[in-house]
Amino acid sequence: MSQVEVKPVQSWWEKRTFLSMPWQIQGKDPNWIPPLRKNQKEMVGFAHHPFYDYAKAQTFLAYKDGKAVGRISAIVNPKHNDRHKELRGFLGFFECIDDLEVAKGLFEAGKAWLKQQGMTSCRGPVNPSLNYELGCLIDGFDTPPTFMMTHNPPYYQRLWEENGFVKAQDMYAFWGHVDMLTSLDNKLYEMTDACRQRFNVQIRRLDRSRFNQDVRLFLEIYNQSLQGTWGVVELSEAEIDHLAKELKQLIVPEMTTIAEIDGKVVGATFALLDYNPRIKKIDGRLFPFGFIRLLWNKKAIKRIRVISTNVIPEWQKWGVGLVVVGYLLPTVQEWGIQEAEFSWVLESNSLSYGTLKRGGAKITKTYRVYDQDL
Repeated sequence: MSQVEVKPVQSWWEKRTFLSMPWQIQGKDPNWIPPLRKNQKEMVGFAHHPFYDYAKAQTFLAYKDGKAVGRISAIVNPKHNDRHKELRGFLGFFECIDDLEVAKGLFEAGKAWLKQQGMTSCRGPVNPSLNYELGCLIDGFDTPPTFMMTHNPPYYQRLWEENGFVKAQDMYAFWGHVDMLTSLDNKLYEMTDACRQRFNVQIRRLDRSRFNQDVRLFLEIYNQSLQGTWGVVELSEAEIDHLAKELKQLIVPEMTTIAEIDGKVVGATFALLDYNPRIKKIDGRLFPFGFIRLLWNKKAIKRIRVISTNVIPEWQKWGVGLVVVGYLLPTVQEWGIQEAEFSWVLESNSLSYGTLKRGGAKITKTYRVYDQDL
């Protein structure tokens, strides 16, 4: 019987092997999208990322017959534990061959390290927090993911569950085609108009002349709106600045909405063009010319991911969310967008889930997050 060995990542060569593992495991899957290499290096902590200014992680590689066949990262996020009053660690960046023993070795190594850090439970896959990519795809393998969403082989669900992990929460990707707009419930339009008139909601786009400030504003609204959301922790000031810088070239102002009431910003939404087909063509390499190929002729992209529609808590039940999304629709049609994905939506988020269902959107992918006591 072949022996499985799991080792902490230390050398530059082991870091390189860790980063290349997704290509080794999923490279032949036509629906897999490679990660942006520079971004992945930061997200796992091999290059500076502000998440690791307060969090820490240990990465591991699994070997079988001397060959690297899997990886995992164990993560401690003090902000999560302070907010949710628990001692929970996280497991993320999981990649593995279809081998239960290899997966067990990776999980056991990650859990052992978390226990050494004083954690009493763990959650995953989280890469590296709920503010970034997460979840194990358990349904919807027949199409590629949209931008900044995960993908994995079907057997990953078995590897997690047969190693004792239990469902904590499912998340959904909702799909809609532009033709569905003609069949929307008239009551949705009536609610939107009533809200806008009753509260004198002022709507605007992201302002190119103050681009950095408005991108940062989006992220601050995101922080405020998610106070009661399951598992979510606020982005730090440094993370907000970092994300604003990263998103500056990717956000299209026409796909954004900012809502103000009495001069105060109360809600915002933004959609990102689905850059994934282009990322696949450049194989995740932004340099030397991948960045140009990624951003050239954005008008040719006809699919969007509506990443976030956020309203501050005191206005969440008054229809402001419908107003900010509704303001996007004319631009979407004018741009020539054909498809939109709304992702991700927690199963516990009854307001967003119910609104999308009522609007005719269809669930096309399901992602699962798992928990386990240590």
